[in-house]
Amino acid sequence: MGWLPKDRVVVPVDFSDESFAAAELALELVAGPAHLHLIHVLPVLTPSEPGVIWNTVDDESRRKHARAAIAQRLQHAQFQGVQIEIAFGDPGPEIAEFAAQLRAELIVLSSHGRTGLSRVLIGSVAERVVRLAHCPVLVLRK
Repeated sequence: MGWLPKDRVVVPVDFSDESFAAAELALELVAGPAHLHLIHVLPVLTPSEPGVIWNTVDDESRRKHARAAIAQRLQHAQFQGVQIEIAFGDPGPEIAEFAAQLRAELIVLSSHGRTGLSRVLIGSVAERVVRLAHCPVLVLRK
């Protein structure tokens, strides 16, 4: 199999401009938008969350709103047909697992470039994806 175009490319999006720039770049690596799979990972709600207690928030409504927000950011014709997946959990493992299930050939993600204490406290999703992924990972820096 040749290097380009790829059949299945995964791009995690976190609503940052960098993540949508990664999606634009990934479009150049696939035969068409239908081969591009975007994933957004939402945190799991705990039973003590007010929205859960009052039964005003559930995972399906959160999934629907996140999908709609991503679709709104991708209104350009070049993104017509892009696949959007919403997952729940820890972003690093969820992204790697989604790519494995999809049998993705490449993961393209942006790095926010945190260093020092903020990286230690927040962690690096890009680093975890690189460690856990079954396929090559292209990490884009600013």
